[in-house]
Amino acid sequence: MSKLIDNTKNRYRENIERLLVGTGIAFNGDNPWDIRVYNANLYQRILTQGSLGLGEAYMDEWWDCHQLDELFNRICQAQLENKVVVDPQTFMNRVWGVLTNRQSRQLVPEHIKWHYDIGNDLYSAMLDKRLTYSCGYWLKAKNLDEAQEHKFDLICRKLNLQPGQRILDIGCGWGSFMKFAVERYRVSCVGVTLSAEQVALGKELCRDMPIEIRLADYRELDETFDHIVSIGMFEHVGFKNYAQYMKVASRCLNDGGLFLLHTIGSNRSRIAVDAWMGKYIFPESMLPSIKQIAKAAEGQFVIEDLHNFGADYDKTLMSWFENFAKNWQMIIDNYDHRFFLMWKYYLLSCAGAFRARDNQLWQVVLSKNGVPRGYQSVR
Repeated sequence: MSKLIDNTKNRYRENIERLLVGTGIAFNGDNPWDIRVYNANLYQRILTQGSLGLGEAYMDEWWDCHQLDELFNRICQAQLENKVVVDPQTFMNRVWGVLTNRQSRQLVPEHIKWHYDIGNDLYSAMLDKRLTYSCGYWLKAKNLDEAQEHKFDLICRKLNLQPGQRILDIGCGWGSFMKFAVERYRVSCVGVTLSAEQVALGKELCRDMPIEIRLADYRELDETFDHIVSIGMFEHVGFKNYAQYMKVASRCLNDGGLFLLHTIGSNRSRIAVDAWMGKYIFPESMLPSIKQIAKAAEGQFVIEDLHNFGADYDKTLMSWFENFAKNWQMIIDNYDHRFFLMWKYYLLSCAGAFRARDNQLWQVVLSKNGVPRGYQSVR
């Protein structure tokens, strides 16, 4: 019986090794991106449970890797996702994604709380000094703080902000963009988020400024603004709600205003999130494709400008992980070792995906009726 079990385990391992041919990835190899196996059941778990099994096995310490980011860079470059049989959890995610609206007004508040209400201490330890939880703009930046400020200034210049204008920030986080825009461009802002933790800290950080932060769903908005921004929030909208999201933005934007959508994007149109990411990090989130964004905007907006700087998310995520690891001892009393492994896996696997250009970061500038004489792109 033991020989039969060993033969079965060997077959699972041989099947995975065949998938890895050409990737430069080996089990128990000498390269920093090689997988060090501590439990022989790992191979079966990966083949039967897919990305969920791989991620959970890492959290269970069945395997490790010196350079997770480079491992996932190679996995994504080889498009191994398309070569593995779909596991049951991923299949069910797709089915439920078709049958239900999993980002409805009734369900989405719990999804947001899951991630963004973990604790402000975690995000303070990980992010830049302004608490900016989105991709930085590294073209001329020397560090994370500069990259985030350069990103905010890029957005303000793309919108051509003028003193006295009123700006809406959909998914405002802790108010970092609004605070920057008020300080540098003398505008006023309204921001909405579904995270109570973000509202509480955001109001404290933005006190005595012309900034209003509301605990509200974007679908509740029904007032007009000179310009609208949405930075790193569209990933939570869901493909069944993309068109409604664009309708809300359109009704809230003055006729001569601009709407800047800053979002992570996928090279393929999706209707479900990765099984591990959906269970542990971003419940019911999904990355839009250009096709899905364009279809949702059709009849509502003119797409004036499209800017992809997805490669910059690799640097941003690596900076976040460096901060997280460096400051771990400051917050360790509030989180356990399994959380550390989970968060490390999240940050570094995402860095690898962006390095492989498997994920993108788009800034899309939209107008309601087209900019007279044309929009001048800003970089």
